[in-house]
Amino acid sequence: MGQRFYRLELKATENAYVSVTAVPKADALVSYADGVEVSVQDSDGNNCSPLDAEEARFGSSESPRPITATAARRVGPGEKSCTGAGTYYVLVERTRSSGTIRSATAREDWDLELHVASEPALRAGGGTTPPRAWDSASPVPPSGERTPREGGTSFNDARGLEKGVWGADIKPGETFFYRVPVDWGQQLSVSTDLGSSSGSSSGSSSGGGVGTGATGATGAGSGRDRGYVSSALVTSLHNPVRAQVEDSDTAYDGKQKSSSLKPLPPVAYENRFALTDEVTAMRFAGWYYVSVHLSPDVAEKFGDAPLDLTLRVDVEGSPRPGPAYAGTPRPEDDFGVSERDAEAAQRGDTAAAGTGDGGGDGGRDDKLMAVIAVGGIGTGVVLLGILGVWMLIARWRAGAAARF
Repeated sequence: MGQRFYRLELKATENAYVSVTAVPKADALVSYADGVEVSVQDSDGNNCSPLDAEEARFGSSESPRPITATAARRVGPGEKSCTGAGTYYVLVERTRSSGTIRSATAREDWDLELHVASEPALRAGGGTTPPRAWDSASPVPPSGERTPREGGTSFNDARGLEKGVWGADIKPGETFFYRVPVDWGQQLSVSTDLGSSSGSSSGSSSGGGVGTGATGATGAGSGRDRGYVSSALVTSLHNPVRAQVEDSDTAYDGKQKSSSLKPLPPVAYENRFALTDEVTAMRFAGWYYVSVHLSPDVAEKFGDAPLDLTLRVDVEGSPRPGPAYAGTPRPEDDFGVSERDAEAAQRGDTAAAGTGDGGGDGGRDDKLMAVIAVGGIGTGVVLLGILGVWMLIARWRAGAAARF
């Protein structure tokens, strides 16, 4: 009940990262403590690193949206557990509210997206030095004309973005996914603007400013108290293995709002040796994912018409050479940026479309593979092999053995 096991066959010299994204239905009932947890374990049931058993919760927004947890098996001089080659297990657990509060959440079925990536160790002599100092001043968001670009619904169909000002109409309850290629040595910054609920039309912003917004509930713009939603807009940033880098919650009172993610360091291999989570997460070059969720509570206060959403994306710095890996990352296009990536970002391509997916060899199988996991370790445990199919979707629907 609420647990699924998967199997990994790992070499002794590779870091393995497993991400699990829980995708509840748009009308699902979720509470603060509901979420998903993932860990990588050895054959004796020991976590490879307790710090790498991560959970994700819906939190204060209590709004149904995709949430992601990521776990890892890491190798290197400082790692003392899970160091050998062999069979490892991925444990996925669903966390639920305690007691009888919102007990109905336990009966909701969630879809899951699983992603596995392998990063080789460095060649002999590779260092473990801390990251260099970096400019932590808040960047100035880009300005200029806003380019319309609708977002995807998950990591798998996230729309590509490059440096610039982008926008779309977002409805209460919707989540948009975007992806931005960030190379070694480059620094990413993201800010979001949400338009006012007053006005006569939506999607009419120009000059990069916040749009006029959509007409909201009766009385919007009349000067009366139009309500307040404490966690109306949730913006999250995830790195190429889908581990969370940073997120922000923005309150909304019907007037235009702007928020920015905290300043982030340039992408560098040595960031993994830093002391703060935001810095350690900026450890890979590749596609970084931005998700933006508008709470359905906004509809209750201001009407269900869409609001103007503007994203200001900046990528600063010149690309630098990557680390001296002792092997090839798998999938190869998860840990780097190519010319095809830059073209895909400009066009707004998605990885699921099979275009602009990182400069692979063109013959890689990008199909989504449906899998079902069993409830315990045994011969029926599904192998999440690092074999060439990297994106797995597990749909655990209602049923005696399939409900998650």
